[in-house]
Amino acid sequence: MPEHPPEYFSVEQVAELLGLHVRTVRGYVRDGRLRATRIGKQYRIARRDFESFAGGPGSDGPDATSSGSEGSPPAAPGPLHAEASAVVQIDGIGLREAARLSNTLLAAVSGPRGGGVPLRIETLHNEERSTLKVIVLGDPADTAELLLLIHTLTTENRHV
Repeated sequence: MPEHPPEYFSVEQVAELLGLHVRTVRGYVRDGRLRATRIGKQYRIARRDFESFAGGPGSDGPDATSSGSEGSPPAAPGPLHAEASAVVQIDGIGLREAARLSNTLLAAVSGPRGGGVPLRIETLHNEERSTLKVIVLGDPADTAELLLLIHTLTTENRHV
């Protein structure tokens, strides 16, 4: 038996940790963006899969190594692949302004990307709290460019 059994999260716990709606997390699971195991009628997400999705230590973190324990051998080295994930919360934004900003960001990512991997973006506006969450997944350089665009649009040009 392993020394420390893997820790699993519910969809609700992942949603809370990421500040997302439960339906958004379930969509990520169904789309294959977030790896999960279905147990009965519920999904469970392993800590390693959550950390990999959220940009944490993941499989390369110090807790994932197991020297001297039985198990499968490490995977053969292959081409490196990096993906960045970011969650940006914009406060004090109304529905109309959120829609304009969301459309601007979606238009910005619709063209060809330099990293060769499509940049994925999702927006969620909470009208009651006047907040907009922007979730970005993709090539680190492309993600950085989009984050810079968000910064520019939210600081220099208040009326997007």
